[in-house]
Amino acid sequence: MIRKITLAVAASCLSLSPALAFAPREMPGVADPYRTDAFDPAADPMAAIDAALAAAGRSGKRVLLVMGTNGCHDSAWFANLIATERFAPVRARYEVVYADIGMPQTAGRGKHPEVAKRFGFRIKGTPTVAILDSSGHVLNRRAAPKWRNAASRSDDETYAELMK
Repeated sequence: MIRKITLAVAASCLSLSPALAFAPREMPGVADPYRTDAFDPAADPMAAIDAALAAAGRSGKRVLLVMGTNGCHDSAWFANLIATERFAPVRARYEVVYADIGMPQTAGRGKHPEVAKRFGFRIKGTPTVAILDSSGHVLNRRAAPKWRNAASRSDDETYAELMK
């Protein structure tokens, strides 16, 4: 009898786990933090990157290259978070460029593979967030792919990582 009850409780917990795996969070001032239009599907990402690198060369800033897509909740969360007032110092520190690369980790859903290739990335998830010097060298090679969980990171952790 105890075994049947234990199995029933375990089964009910398993059925709840997908709902608990993605608990929506709120972001002050953003109606839906899981939606964005930061990644312009009509834009030429290579031209935008070149422009950001040139601006970084003039300003002495680094480039924050966000490779993602509007349809990815982690990409949307990251883009919306960076746009908040709290992250104004982050935006002031970097030339920020959003490159719509689709979802290359999903067969047939990738776009602009030349972006990842240019910087030597094999995209495992979006967003992939690279910090570049003004010459286009990746400064956070190991950390860049780890942003694919951006929506589940704390705002403090994100801020601290980008302000290092």
